[in-house]
Amino acid sequence: MKHAVLLLLFPFFFASTFAQELNASITLQAPTVSNINQANLSRLQDAIRAFLNNNKWTNESYQPQERIECNMVITITAWDGGSGYQADAQIQSSRPVYGSTYNSTTLNLSDQAFGFSYTEGQSIDFSDQNFISNLSSLLGYYAYTIIGMDKDSFAKLSGTNYFIKAQNVLNLAQAAGGTGWKANDGLRNRYWLNENLMNRSFEPLRLFNYDFHRGMDQLTEDQAAAQQLILASLTDLNQMDRQKFGSYLPNVFFGTKADEIVKVLTPFSPQIRSKAYDILVYVDPANINKYEALKKRL
Repeated sequence: MKHAVLLLLFPFFFASTFAQELNASITLQAPTVSNINQANLSRLQDAIRAFLNNNKWTNESYQPQERIECNMVITITAWDGGSGYQADAQIQSSRPVYGSTYNSTTLNLSDQAFGFSYTEGQSIDFSDQNFISNLSSLLGYYAYTIIGMDKDSFAKLSGTNYFIKAQNVLNLAQAAGGTGWKANDGLRNRYWLNENLMNRSFEPLRLFNYDFHRGMDQLTEDQAAAQQLILASLTDLNQMDRQKFGSYLPNVFFGTKADEIVKVLTPFSPQIRSKAYDILVYVDPANINKYEALKKRL
């Protein structure tokens, strides 16, 4: 009977063990701030890592190999001597490419307004229903955004529910007055990233995110089909209003993917590379120097 009870408990144990979605690596540093307590930073770094990796952000269970690889480098730029920190953060996430050992970056951005308050020994608490602290809101917002970007790369627009969750975090944080949560805090901040992700005008870019990664997943099995899929997905970007390409999401997306797009397209035929080049310099002129490589003879 005891063995039967243990067997019944095992599914719940494994569901709990494998439930978490993120495998986050955290670096917390303060290279230019004098007199800061490095031991406290180390403890806060561990607390942030535990917060991201141990919280359950979805209602799905992830196997260990399915967890989303992500990295956050938080650089303290000022400290008030107490609990107040000014910082910027670099946030990056990636997903594996089928049939390879390669990981494709899905998000890579810098947040220049990553300010927060934290007292040594304080727990980092989070709620979807209430604002608790700017630190937990920042981490929760990016956790949902990372998951949403990952979902979008595996199925069409499947990250929407997580962008909605990030939007809810954003709405709750706005009232607390922190920087980066409101439209008038600048043109490239958390508000505009989420607004763009939720705006139907940017759906062609989100669909390209899916088709491009699907094409990469197919490269080892059917190279010709993968090449045509990637070219077709690039062509579909022409459906998007060109005036939107100066917005924050395209800036983040192509800043993340331009080098990889060139790397993936380089082995393609000169005809495909030429077509891709014409589309890319139209939708992403900021990275034209990178796309010039597609015009070179191999």
